[in-house]
Amino acid sequence: MNPMLRHAATVVVLLSLGACASVDSAKKSVTGWFGGGDSTLAAAPDKKLGSSGPLLKYGATLRVSKYVDQRKVDPRLLGRAEARVRGIDGDQMMMDQEIATLVTAAIKKRFDSEGFQVMEGSAAGNALFEVSGVVKELALNVKNRDEISIAIETTLKDLATGEVVWSGMVTEKNERFAGVSGNNKDDVVGYFNKELRVASAKTVEAVSSSLMAAKPELFNLTAGTKAIPGVTVYVAPKAATMAAPSGAAPTGYAYGVPQGSAVPPPAYMPHASATAGLLLVNTNPQRAKIYLDGVYYGLSPLRLEMEPGVHAIGVKLEGYKMVTEKVSVRKGDNTEMELNLER
Repeated sequence: MNPMLRHAATVVVLLSLGACASVDSAKKSVTGWFGGGDSTLAAAPDKKLGSSGPLLKYGATLRVSKYVDQRKVDPRLLGRAEARVRGIDGDQMMMDQEIATLVTAAIKKRFDSEGFQVMEGSAAGNALFEVSGVVKELALNVKNRDEISIAIETTLKDLATGEVVWSGMVTEKNERFAGVSGNNKDDVVGYFNKELRVASAKTVEAVSSSLMAAKPELFNLTAGTKAIPGVTVYVAPKAATMAAPSGAAPTGYAYGVPQGSAVPPPAYMPHASATAGLLLVNTNPQRAKIYLDGVYYGLSPLRLEMEPGVHAIGVKLEGYKMVTEKVSVRKGDNTEMELNLER
């Protein structure tokens, strides 16, 4: 063969190989960037879902069973990446924990942060209610826009009677534009935490409003159920009723209603009104009798809307010394007390 032709053929082959490499590189860049290490998404704790909760805890104790994943995919699969995600190798986005575990933890923390006593370990056997559920759908797919879809069913059961107090499904769908620079692993986890936080907040709000309606004595509140966008209710209690004390309601009985009256929703009042103050009383141990200005109001923990001013508090619990205190309730403000009882 002519040496010049042989040299030309060699150049053509090399150019062809270079073109193939460019095409292959382009294909890989669509499904992800090679991070050179572990491309698993680390389920960093969501700092906005703190588990410390308020000082005052409701009398409604519950245990949260692990949710069941019914998605029929890898239990750690979060979604697929059809656009670049820095640090992820391939088009599957895998969490380092099971999705059902992350959902359960988010809902448990939300209950705790809203004032419920979440029982764990050996204490879980003493809980009054059980929360359980099913992950029907949960997928975060990275395309031109990040798309997330969540559908979680939850059931609240009275452990003493076996009765289902509430059940329903929370759905959350959203999307976002990640920006010109695209996503990295932390961006994806942050977006997942944000949307899971929304879904867990809807779940707890729906469950708590119904539980307050069914068992107002555990909250020292009266309440009715209310519609929450994105929540489809399957089972809910009938409207709660609460009898007012005989005669005029004493000072501070802001939640009293005429006997036999249905309680209008919504009735959960986490903050004091503009003309009164909210008094929050907790005792250690709990379930102590609380007297305000000589009138018995219920067992601790206790939440009451009070007229502003100084009020006398008495706390009684069998086997413990009686505690008496005076407290100043301020208009439009929350006053919180923690009383330790001594034998």
